[in-house]
Amino acid sequence: MSAARTGTQAGTGINRINRRRFLGVAAGLAAAGGAGGAGLLTMGGPAPGHATRQTAGHHRRRIRPLFLGTYTSAEGGGAGVGLGTYDTVTGRITGTGVVNGVADPSYLALAPSGRTLYAVDEQERGGVTAMALAPDGPPTVLGTRSTGGAGPCHLSVHPSGRWLLSANYLSGSVAVHPVDRATGALGERTELVTHSWPAPGPGQDGPHAHQIITAPDGRHVLAVDLGNDTVYTYRLDESAGELTQVSYASLRPGAGPRHLTFHPSGAFAYLANEVDNTVVVCRYHRGTGRLTPGAPQSTGTGPGTSYPAQILVTRGGDFAFLANRGHNSLTRYAVEAAGARLRLLDTVPVGGDFPRQIAFSPDQRWLFAANQKSGSVTVFSVDARTGSLHRTGAPFAAPVPVCVLPL
Repeated sequence: MSAARTGTQAGTGINRINRRRFLGVAAGLAAAGGAGGAGLLTMGGPAPGHATRQTAGHHRRRIRPLFLGTYTSAEGGGAGVGLGTYDTVTGRITGTGVVNGVADPSYLALAPSGRTLYAVDEQERGGVTAMALAPDGPPTVLGTRSTGGAGPCHLSVHPSGRWLLSANYLSGSVAVHPVDRATGALGERTELVTHSWPAPGPGQDGPHAHQIITAPDGRHVLAVDLGNDTVYTYRLDESAGELTQVSYASLRPGAGPRHLTFHPSGAFAYLANEVDNTVVVCRYHRGTGRLTPGAPQSTGTGPGTSYPAQILVTRGGDFAFLANRGHNSLTRYAVEAAGARLRLLDTVPVGGDFPRQIAFSPDQRWLFAANQKSGSVTVFSVDARTGSLHRTGAPFAAPVPVCVLPL
């Protein structure tokens, strides 16, 4: 394992994790028991593949697995990773159980092989947990490894499937773990880098790494830091699992960048800024990994802070969608000029409170929104031609859902 590379002391006050978890959660917890839908994710019930094992061939293809992340330490929170299914024809979610023993699994990611699920353990002593998926039973927990930091809130798997990348929010650091090719289990951490420069932005107490992903070219890893108003670009040594910084992009002071997603061309990326309530189109330079931010753009939510959370772009690169937690809405953009421009179209009520995270189904026919405060997941059909969103059915009730992952 390489030695951790750290700079200035990162802020790790519990007030930060309180802001992430409990900002108004109590006001919406009662809704978790009363929201419509198929009901709470609870212990017992069939495994994700249960509905498919007792149905005809076409119905097997119609019912797909779905996983939910939550805060197990929050009042009214879940007991672990929620298990469910969704109907690919209607979008309807059905709860099937829970994987116990995973603490505060607030973000989930699937291995490229489709055989392993990974979760962050967003606690003061942060961890990442691997779970083996099975077609005929619930996932099996393979073990947890320390991230070397506090409050990990995001993780992703390198396209090679050999490395797990994670971002520690409270300590402002990013970590790398090796993945066993045969089992998907995690090895001891090979890297830990703390974002010690530039200085924190206005109102921030230190760096706060919020996301880490691999660029579409597979050559560079990008880490988004909300506290430093910076996106760092690293090169990953795929033999040693070590990171070397090659570039960084500064956002305007107080932007609070949170989540980045790439246009399918790989030439542009779209960045959601949580603090100043904007989105930014960035040009990505494949050869160097350099990210060049453009001018901030409106989220369409009016004055005040709407805490933009996550931005998605369609596979065809025609539309982008932004989740606004304070405004409780989804913003729709038209993507123009081969990805170089976003044009605001409209905002749509999300049908819940505080949409923390959104995700497409693999075919992008459905968009799922995890509404943290209302304890619900809303499902929208996506019009492939216009990008229009249409809410379908009643919200699905779940305990403090902060991440949804449909397969």
